[in-house]
Amino acid sequence: MSLISQNADSRNGVRSKRDDDGDEPLVLEGGRDVENEGESDLVISKSKKRKKEMEKRLEIEQEREMKKLENFFFGSLYSPLEFGKEESEEKGQDLDEDGSALFFVDRSANNLLSAHEEDAELLEASNDGEVKSQKKAVWVDEEEEKLSVNIAKVNRLRKLRKEEDDSVISGSEYVSRLRAQHAKLNPGTDWARRDSQLRTYDDESSDEESGVTVARGYENIEAVDDILRTDEDLVVKSSAKLLPGLLEFSKLVDANIEDPSNGPINSVQFHRNAQLLLTAGLDRRVRFFQIDGKRNTKIQSIFLDDCPVRKASFLPDGSQVIIAGRRKFFYSFDLVKATVDKIGPLVGREERSLEEFEVSPDSSLIAFVGNEGYILLVSSKTKELIGTLKMNGTARSLAFSHDGKELLSSGGDGQIYQWDLRTRTCIHKGVDEGCINGTALCTSPNGRMFAAGSDSGIVNIYRRDEFLGGKRKPIKTIENLTTKVDFMKFNNDAQILAICSTMKKNSLKLVHVPSLTVFSNWPPPNTSLHYPRCLDFSPGGGFMAVGSAAGKVLLYKLHHYHNA
Repeated sequence: MSLISQNADSRNGVRSKRDDDGDEPLVLEGGRDVENEGESDLVISKSKKRKKEMEKRLEIEQEREMKKLENFFFGSLYSPLEFGKEESEEKGQDLDEDGSALFFVDRSANNLLSAHEEDAELLEASNDGEVKSQKKAVWVDEEEEKLSVNIAKVNRLRKLRKEEDDSVISGSEYVSRLRAQHAKLNPGTDWARRDSQLRTYDDESSDEESGVTVARGYENIEAVDDILRTDEDLVVKSSAKLLPGLLEFSKLVDANIEDPSNGPINSVQFHRNAQLLLTAGLDRRVRFFQIDGKRNTKIQSIFLDDCPVRKASFLPDGSQVIIAGRRKFFYSFDLVKATVDKIGPLVGREERSLEEFEVSPDSSLIAFVGNEGYILLVSSKTKELIGTLKMNGTARSLAFSHDGKELLSSGGDGQIYQWDLRTRTCIHKGVDEGCINGTALCTSPNGRMFAAGSDSGIVNIYRRDEFLGGKRKPIKTIENLTTKVDFMKFNNDAQILAICSTMKKNSLKLVHVPSLTVFSNWPPPNTSLHYPRCLDFSPGGGFMAVGSAAGKVLLYKLHHYHNA
């Protein structure tokens, strides 16, 4: 008998023997090789059987998973649920042979899937209407209430004061003021802000972007978006009051960095939209820049061949630019049509220079300083002479009142004249204390005060009502300049007064008007302003532009003001 037949017989003998005597030990009559081969066949058969069972179990699990997914997405297709049987079915989940669950149901899928149990609890509570409107702090420092900080003693913390006499505050108040300071120094981007004043709501209308639904009867509430858009009002508690002492500012890129002037800058002015800046100087060019504090892109440039520019100014309505020099004529540039018109000489006048002028706040009049104490009134529409005013001395400076109905003037006789433009008569005249020759005038935007500068460097600040009432004593005399005062300017809310002299380097001072004191950190100690010649504040107060004799326009950001 061959080896193969012996192996076959031995295997058959083993199987029959095992069937008859399952628990008795097997006795093989073949050789050692036959015994090993029989054991390997048993292992292979068992592994095949186990593999089939696993494949069958996987098919069952996959089929159940598919049914569960179909039920989840499309409803109960195979076994529709009945009320009262959900819990029993949940308890009767399919179990494996060893008693472990084959799968489990994630309950967070009924809400939005959550990665944390806390978020799932919040979502469930929101469904029940039990979520509070304000999140709870993760950690609270108990030492904050016990801590006290002296913000007046440390120089870098003085900016956190709300009042001049603030000194010791609690730790929690210190934290809130730091947050407010951070929010003030890092305002939001412009593109993320929407003007709520331009939005109108119909009955039961909803805002698709913010998801806010306006209830019936509250359609005129314009601050709905503002309440939900930011938490700045909850964090920033500071008022609009500017504190004296130190001015918070930062130096930005020069306003005319893309096209500096080849000569001294004589005029800088912001347009009413706060984005357009005009610069003009003796290089006979008028330039326009879009101010953003980063690039300051140049928009347009105008070259006037026969007129080195001494002064250029926007009309308050923003439609035109009046450009004048030491000439008998002046120019008008129309911003809408982009055309330049040459006007003059004025009929009946022999003035050789129209370089000094002021524009009325209502954009109706242009007042030029003429010869021999004359003030020339020109219509901004027709550009024709419509009247004159006559002072006793020479006229050197002009300033319109805030409403444009009155005009202040000063000059060589040391007196301040107040004119009524409706009747074109002088309604009051008073001596400027300590002044021999008046060189500059400026009125505040609110009309309550005005400032007068002289050739000795003295600046007197008056209250308008008191001066008209006969009280000629100024409320404050500023003596920080030692040379002739050439230029003065109030900012938009009359909290800052800038005074400037062109005859000395860095001769530019900023006065805190409420306290009538000069800011001690201006001009910057490590920065040269060269010879400043002109200055302007942006309509919102956020930017300050300074023109110098070097042909540069320095740009500064005032942090107290949020808007440009």
